[in-house]
Amino acid sequence: MAVKFHRCGNLWVKLDGHPCWRVQKALDAAGVDYEIVKEPLLRGSRTNLIEHTHQNKLPAIEFEDGTWYRDESKEMVARISKGELIGGSPPAEPDG
Repeated sequence: MAVKFHRCGNLWVKLDGHPCWRVQKALDAAGVDYEIVKEPLLRGSRTNLIEHTHQNKLPAIEFEDGTWYRDESKEMVARISKGELIGGSPPAEPDG
């Protein structure tokens, strides 16, 4: 399963406290095949992200079927670590 990993453009930030890095590291550890999509740094400019997740926060994961998954990074890491991202349906998208 190839997914699109929407994250900030600060790819050089590799601190455990950084949400995007935390989730990227979990995807790598789980062996998930993903493509990085760099989102704008300014939250108001993240129109594609807002359209699909109803939020301007990162990170987010876009599945091949067009559904998106966005949660707090620690929750995303827990789901990825449990293997629930692959082969499981993503959580329902929030109502907008």
